[in-house]
Amino acid sequence: MADTKREIERKYESDDSGLPDLTGVAGVAAVVDKGVAHLDATYYDTADERLNAASITLRRRTGGSDAGWHLKFPVAPGVRDEIRAPLADTVPRFLAGLLRSRVRDAELEPVIRLRSDRDVRELFDAEGRLLAEVSVDAVHAERLTVGGGEAQWTEIEVELADGGDPVFLDKVEKRLRKAGVRPSSSASKLARALAETGPKRKARGKRRAAEPVTAGDHVLAYLRAQRAAIVELDPAVRRDVYDSVHSMRVATRRMRSAYRSFGKVLDRSVTDPIGEELKWLAGELGVGRDQEVLAERITTALGELPRTLLTGPVRGRLRTWTNARRGRSRRRLIAVLDGKRYLELLGALDVLIADPPLLKGAAGAAEQVIGKAVRKDLAKLSDLVEGALDLPPGRDRDLALHEARKKAKRTRYSAEAAVPALGDSATGLVRSMKALQNLLGDHQDSVMAREALRELAAQAQAAGESSFTYGVLYGREELRAATDEARLPGAWTELKAGVRV
Repeated sequence: MADTKREIERKYESDDSGLPDLTGVAGVAAVVDKGVAHLDATYYDTADERLNAASITLRRRTGGSDAGWHLKFPVAPGVRDEIRAPLADTVPRFLAGLLRSRVRDAELEPVIRLRSDRDVRELFDAEGRLLAEVSVDAVHAERLTVGGGEAQWTEIEVELADGGDPVFLDKVEKRLRKAGVRPSSSASKLARALAETGPKRKARGKRRAAEPVTAGDHVLAYLRAQRAAIVELDPAVRRDVYDSVHSMRVATRRMRSAYRSFGKVLDRSVTDPIGEELKWLAGELGVGRDQEVLAERITTALGELPRTLLTGPVRGRLRTWTNARRGRSRRRLIAVLDGKRYLELLGALDVLIADPPLLKGAAGAAEQVIGKAVRKDLAKLSDLVEGALDLPPGRDRDLALHEARKKAKRTRYSAEAAVPALGDSATGLVRSMKALQNLLGDHQDSVMAREALRELAAQAQAAGESSFTYGVLYGREELRAATDEARLPGAWTELKAGVRV
């Protein structure tokens, strides 16, 4: 079974002179010598080093207090999430799954072996709390692939204790700098090992991405960002990190919306089939997400009811209903991410970005081509909203408002893509669409909540329980939806008056 640890650390160059006296660091009352640990780690990657390119590390390490498999994902500079699994001969299945969106069908193979003699000190405050671990690592690196070399160096590593204040690392660094120690030029031991044991390459300056100029440039930049988000969010979705499913679903919708909105830039005969696969993925992601939204909404509504209106085991039934559905949706989603169809979709996204099916409009001025596409989306949205408002309250209006909500999302996404080209006018439209989307979204959530409450009431009745409370909640949802509908005409009029694209 794997567990996760947030790792906050800094690395420094060392000239083998060891550590300066750290008792002078503000807040440090004691420095405890923990002796020398002998560590032996083998790092894995694909032949083309896909993990290294994404600043992800996978290693199997023996020695020390945390022997086992370690998978590290970057969070911020100097901050990584380390996922650990017990020692085994092969990559644990769970860890391999977390890497699937990067590795795809490639093989993970040993690329670097690092053997380190780690001289450890622990820093404590006056109350005996551990503040940080400081080590001097004498490292021997060996490249395991054909033609690889070897390298040796010494570095100092300072790792913050669990739950510690990152500001403390600044205090340690101040003391180290005063002693002549400087931050490492490499982000990690692996990065340095790869650089120093591989074939020597001519130094080149880091290439900056070209600024987007044409309409095609802007659209492709937006699509690259969404493709990257899908790949990067995959491990978080598998780990059930908060809001990861929602964020990944939004990325799929943004990409699909861009295909449809910018049909003058990208050939829809190529993008439409990919768009259908993105729609499928968004649907699979939505199974669990929609359940979360409903459960949160009904739970909040229950908390607002007076005790006198609570009859029967309502909370218990809601928990049972939620957990049963959530368990099924999680298993289904992981199966989707492990499936061939999902891998093929990721491959199709890569191909489209590498060899985009550009049309004549792609070479046009961004302000004209993208601006026209956004205005077209806005015009279609206007027809849908005004058509919905002409309908009497009821199921037909509910469905029409739901369609308007989907179009508001698409207009918002096309406006997002237009911001770099159109500036403030597109930014203002994004804000307006978000406000409209929230209003229409609340209305749709009310529709779905009423369906769920009918289902819960039927289950309660079948079990011989009172369904009174579900009826009260249903009535409140009806009132909430009616309030949203009453607000919509004024909100829409105000929105149209303020739009300038």
